[in-house]
Amino acid sequence: MWLLIGQSIWFILPAGIANLTASLSRFIPLLRYSVDFGATWRGKRIFGSHKTWRGIIFGTIFGLLTFLLQQYLYRFDFFETLSRFDYPETTWALGILLSSGAVWGDTIRSFFKRRVNRAPGTPWIPFDQIDYTVGAIAAASIVHFPGWGFVVFTVCFGFGLHILFNLLGYALRLQKNKF
Repeated sequence: MWLLIGQSIWFILPAGIANLTASLSRFIPLLRYSVDFGATWRGKRIFGSHKTWRGIIFGTIFGLLTFLLQQYLYRFDFFETLSRFDYPETTWALGILLSSGAVWGDTIRSFFKRRVNRAPGTPWIPFDQIDYTVGAIAAASIVHFPGWGFVVFTVCFGFGLHILFNLLGYALRLQKNKF
């Protein structure tokens, strides 16, 4: 069980870093342009003003850097054990897909959140917690699919981790909402 938890965290780590970096990029005064450039659909913003190119770009870059670090660490036995695939045989495209899939999964969730009249920043459980994981795995599946059992475990485990990190962010006053 512990190995499965470790493998799940290791596999989804670039996506988690991408999601976290996209959120924290709000402190960077560059590229504040909304992904939807203010456009609306059926009277509502497509994604909202809080989904920016800054988050997409910085999230993808830092997620890819995390993947490249994992590729380097793979040469050590401990990290090889955590891997669900052979890093030297895997192209960096997987890192881009995991990272961009995470930030786009979050962005697409915002589209649906706007359709059901949920305001930005308000909790929408469980979708707020699984959007980046589902997006990352869906995108990464283009080059590597880890299996349905692993996917279900990773999404469920990721849900729990996301709740814990949100509570930590709330306690540190980095977030307005607990969830």
